[in-house]
Amino acid sequence: MENLSLIISVYKKIRELEILLNALRKQTCKNFDVIIADDGSGEEMKQFVENFSKTSDFKIKFITQEDKGFRKNIILNEAIKISDSEYLIFLDCDCIPHKDFVRAYFENIEPGTVLTGRRVNLSKKLSDSLDIDFVNSYLFDKFNMKAFCNSFGFKNMTSAAEEGFLIKNKFLRKLLNIRNNHIVGCNFLVPKSLMLEINGFDENYVGAGIGEDTDIEYRLSLINAKFKSVRNLAVVFHIFHSKTKEENTNYEYFHNNIKRKNVYFCENGIKKR
Repeated sequence: MENLSLIISVYKKIRELEILLNALRKQTCKNFDVIIADDGSGEEMKQFVENFSKTSDFKIKFITQEDKGFRKNIILNEAIKISDSEYLIFLDCDCIPHKDFVRAYFENIEPGTVLTGRRVNLSKKLSDSLDIDFVNSYLFDKFNMKAFCNSFGFKNMTSAAEEGFLIKNKFLRKLLNIRNNHIVGCNFLVPKSLMLEINGFDENYVGAGIGEDTDIEYRLSLINAKFKSVRNLAVVFHIFHSKTKEENTNYEYFHNNIKRKNVYFCENGIKKR
């Protein structure tokens, strides 16, 4: 049985991380460990993780770095280095998983294949209603219906609520043509061997945008990785926050890389050239 590592990226969001970790306690598949990749939140985050680890029923590793702005790719590479698992699930701290989240990934693992999930974008109202007690209750198992009902309206509504429904029947999934294999950085699985082959995340991407998903997908495709959708299987609920500003320089860098053609190994990744 393969072991999975959940690499959870976080910056300052202790409330969201605590809700997520409690959701992981409810997972129907227990064959995983957790690596918390912290982008420089400070001593309070470190203390929180240490305290939570004392009562956790899954193994937690914590790594951090100095706060010098948005440097997510650097800390994600450090997490890859210390992982002992063959398969890595990347999850943002503000994405709360359904109880069958890990099971969905585990049951769909295929050699050389990237599994791609989606997320329900919760309204601020629903996001504010989430807490540990709610996630630990049976009500969270039906949260997809609450999110769906909150998706109708004109203001402050949940979006992509359809991503919250579990559709496990293979015939029905085929009938509904459930796909979209593009990587979303907050919810995907990749074999560690593939990440090592492309040298991990490109650390030249600084700030949000492209570097944690689009670039990874592009370079994985150059080594003929397969992509498989786990939409409506690996369900997560994304806690509302104001839109993150994406850096234009990242887009320029990405398009310049494409012009180089077939360069899948980044020079400033896990290994440095």
